[in-house]
Amino acid sequence: MEYRSLGRTGVKVSPICLGCMMWGAKTKEEESIRIVHRALDAGINFLDTANAYTRGVSEQITGRAIKESGKRDRIVLATKVHGVMADDDPNMRGNSRRHILQQCEASLKRLQTDWIDLYQMHRPMSDIPLDETLRALDDLVRSGKVRYLGTSTFAAWQLVHSFWISKELGLNRIVCEQPPYNLLDRRIERDLVPMAQTFGMGLIPWSPLAAGFLTGKYKRGEVPADGRWKGGQGPGGRTLNDHAYDIMDRVAALAQAKGCTPSQLALAWCMQQPGITSPIIGPNSMQQFEDNLGALYVQITAEDRAALDEVAPPGGVTVKYYEADFGPTLQRVL
Repeated sequence: MEYRSLGRTGVKVSPICLGCMMWGAKTKEEESIRIVHRALDAGINFLDTANAYTRGVSEQITGRAIKESGKRDRIVLATKVHGVMADDDPNMRGNSRRHILQQCEASLKRLQTDWIDLYQMHRPMSDIPLDETLRALDDLVRSGKVRYLGTSTFAAWQLVHSFWISKELGLNRIVCEQPPYNLLDRRIERDLVPMAQTFGMGLIPWSPLAAGFLTGKYKRGEVPADGRWKGGQGPGGRTLNDHAYDIMDRVAALAQAKGCTPSQLALAWCMQQPGITSPIIGPNSMQQFEDNLGALYVQITAEDRAALDEVAPPGGVTVKYYEADFGPTLQRVL
């Protein structure tokens, strides 16, 4: 396993991060734990979850798997805060100091650990001053409960704003961003990637396979009857279009020529893009995990990259994933 630096932290992480969102949802506990143990045995040392995934169940299962492995000291464990944790309490959500401190304690208990390696704001929140949020996160770092701070689906300008606040107030700064990034939506290449490279940030993309579309399981002219694109509608109301299938056709052709699966090629492309630290995979079965693991052995050549750029242009978008805040009217994603 060739490990990579997580931004400017000096921490080394595997080039694939195991996302645990499916634990307790589509994937039962026993299978989830088996996948975690298989990943650790394969050399993957980076795990990502969130308090909002199945309202804490994902963290509980992840914590049990880590404890049973006996490898906590070798694992870079990431989780997130922001999502709704109770429907009947307006304070059980968001980026307030109250919610952050409360949920960090709850996550530590569910994960059965004394510290979180990477604690991330799951989404930005425009109606809470960012300095309020950063002060709370800084307190967690200084207390030893959190090692590093991150974000998910923040705009480049918001991150630069956070750097300025951290410098002015002497706070620990954000070291990692988790944006959506795949061949259907390459908009982060416009400003987020150059910004991250300039300021030494790690980038750990979510949905590198576009919620399973880039696996090739969905066929042109057919309305998907199941899966995350059932009826042609994907997560967050995203809609497939004909050009998405053009991209998929190119991925499938290149994969066939290389003797790998389409998902392995699409994941390898994301993994080998400039500025990317570690794409987050989200398998719901051991079979899917083993397929994802094979992406580590797929080499994307300059010719492959040019062929993909032709149908999925750099900085372009076919199906919108990147919905970071580009103005003061941000709506919370809860």
